Amino acid sequence: MSVTAILDIPVNEQHIVERALREYLAAVGLEVGIGLESMTIDHQTPVSAYLALDTRLPGYPGRDMALLWDERHGWAAAVETHSGEDLIVVAYLGGESIRPLPQRVAQFVTALAQGRHVGRPTPPAIRAATDMDDLHRHLDVVRR
Repeated sequence: MSVTAILDIPVNEQHIVERALREYLAAVGLEVGIGLESMTIDHQTPVSAYLALDTRLPGYPGRDMALLWDERHGWAAAVETHSGEDLIVVAYLGGESIRPLPQRVAQFVTALAQGRHVGRPTPPAIRAATDMDDLHRHLDVVRR
């Protein structure tokens, strides 16, 4: 997994948050059929992740799909552009957690790939990007 901008996070917090996020992303990756080699994490605030998928969406021929995650909005589905511009976000998963069950994320991907209109068009405000302890609590919620 590619990791960028890790200098922003104090070392003791970096390992705890990174481990929780990597475990969660690995579980999501397993559900959508990819490994850690297809993911990157950006540790700058807001912490975010990118997952490259081997999926295409109807209406976007020739464009690969990606899943985007960030600590404020949770999951979004996007398509790659041909010109190196920003990704085109097609839907946000929404919900009340930045850490929905991996199966729910996979169902979101499957529904979009089948051409169903799921999710929401605008980013949900699930939480504010605050501190690493708070982020860790949100990422670690399933283990409690």
